[in-house]
Amino acid sequence: MAWLGLGPFAIFSLLFLVIPTIYLIIGSLQDRSGNFTLENYAGLSDPGIVDAYGNSIEISLVTAIGGGIFGFLLAYAVIAGGLPSFLRSALMTFSGVASNFAGIPLALAFTFTIGRLGLVTVFLRAIGIDIYDTGFSLYSKIGIELVYLYFQFPLMVLVIAPAIDGLKKEWREASEVLGASPAQYWRRVALPILTPSLLGTVILLFGNSFGAQATAYQLTSGLIRIVTIVISSQMRGDVLFNPNLGYALAMGMVVIMSISITGYSLLQRRSERWLR
Repeated sequence: MAWLGLGPFAIFSLLFLVIPTIYLIIGSLQDRSGNFTLENYAGLSDPGIVDAYGNSIEISLVTAIGGGIFGFLLAYAVIAGGLPSFLRSALMTFSGVASNFAGIPLALAFTFTIGRLGLVTVFLRAIGIDIYDTGFSLYSKIGIELVYLYFQFPLMVLVIAPAIDGLKKEWREASEVLGASPAQYWRRVALPILTPSLLGTVILLFGNSFGAQATAYQLTSGLIRIVTIVISSQMRGDVLFNPNLGYALAMGMVVIMSISITGYSLLQRRSERWLR
């Protein structure tokens, strides 16, 4: 009877994963009259849609790699770098909050801080420094990437921390006894062990960024085309209204996210061997 405990999860998955996916598949294969068509998928080759997918993938890659590198270095410094132990609790607490601080509140926080009339921007302008004269703009693709990094690197810290904890002191000590330098220890012991976890977490960060919408829309008012904003414009009933094309766009996202989740699961399964 233990399988009965899976009942709530099965119902939840059916209502919020299986049925919506089936609905998307059916909708993407229909025209506005409900007739079967493949034109919605053919429409994915439109230059504007290709550009939206390209922007989403670029932003996701930049923030996943950047957040992954910075988050890993920060986590390692606090967990295994010999820093005071209280810093770990502080970092983990901050990461737990910051990794969930996204959407419109995050966009507004950055706008009030480094927007054109933000607190930091006004202060720097008062002392003769205008960051917007350098070509930087919070309301551009670079601005979106900067804001996304705020919740990407804390997520990296949370996910990679168990893997760093899995690096046993005995491995380093054994390497030193055998005459290995710190660089050799990292190249031949630590990095091979951590690589599956690092790559898996970067994939997770990619998916986390790829599915975001509210932050980018609040910052740019939809002027920077990413796939989630294009889907919204197709579904909400403005001049671009074509819900069936929106379903096809969403199916493209489902495929990309499925590949990301599969890659993360495979790498995570491999990395778990070192945590036992």
